[in-house]
Amino acid sequence: MTIRDIARECGVSVSTVSRVLNKRPDVSPAVRRQVLSVVERQGYIPNNSARDLVRSQSDAIGVVVRGSGNLFFSDMLKTVSRAIDAAGSTMVLRQIDSDADEVKEGAILEREKKLRGLIFLGGRFDYTPAELALIGVPYVCCSYTNCFGSLGEEDYASVSIDDHLTAYRAVEVLLQLGHRRIAALIPSRDDRSISQLRCNGYLAALRDNGVAFDETLLAETGGSFAMEDAYATVSRLVQTGKDFTALFTISDTMAMAALKALTDHGRQVPRDCSVIAIDGLSMSEYLVPTLTTMVQPAEEMGRQAVAILLDMLSGGSRQRHVRLEATLRQGGSVRPL
Repeated sequence: MTIRDIARECGVSVSTVSRVLNKRPDVSPAVRRQVLSVVERQGYIPNNSARDLVRSQSDAIGVVVRGSGNLFFSDMLKTVSRAIDAAGSTMVLRQIDSDADEVKEGAILEREKKLRGLIFLGGRFDYTPAELALIGVPYVCCSYTNCFGSLGEEDYASVSIDDHLTAYRAVEVLLQLGHRRIAALIPSRDDRSISQLRCNGYLAALRDNGVAFDETLLAETGGSFAMEDAYATVSRLVQTGKDFTALFTISDTMAMAALKALTDHGRQVPRDCSVIAIDGLSMSEYLVPTLTTMVQPAEEMGRQAVAILLDMLSGGSRQRHVRLEATLRQGGSVRPL
């Protein structure tokens, strides 16, 4: 599909379609909606850089960060930038919202900047081969895998932790300290993404240790990782009067909000409720009490992602999948019963 095809289907001129794609104001709202509808339906990827059209492929490597406010990617991004620079390449960064399409953004970036390769920091866990066909250069999924999608392992490369196992180990920490009434704070139980993987790890740890799962202790935010939603969800859980002595949260930022919600509702951590999380953000070390968490090796993940991509670009392996181990950081937010 070309810009001329879009113009023909919409019954407008090529210049009108161009103005819509370049977000010019001199187009009626109705025509704009019509053009954008066709663009979305046909999966059209515009090439907005006339300058780059005449360039040969550059030395650039694109990095698409999904979730511009995701604190976990901060240290990882610094490492990725240094590794790309050390390899004599140029990093081209694109930060997008958590609900944006990273594959489409990557494809646009690839065409505009004539990229050699792409690294996705964060993304969906359920790609199809047709979706990834938009990407015409080697790419690495960093911090996630395609475990809910239909890509074969030979079709992509990835670097991540084992989210199911890491959640399992976090809940085991609480179980070994004598906790049996363990609540969980998650965005969604069945989102085909990281929340589902970590929730399944929580459930498996309870099952394998002979602890009956209490549905009322599974606190879901409705799909949101936002701190305000985590705070509201934990507040509601406390207000129900449910008995729980510990809380497992799937991210440090959600745990920070949970700590405040528990405190604001009269439950002291860890005296009245232990809290454990996954991520290992540096800022969570400065909470009172310091958050106990499973630390993802963010910098090593970034280094490995760049190394795999460079190997692919030099003609090496195109399907490496590296699983790194999260480590427990002891804090002051858990205690034995």
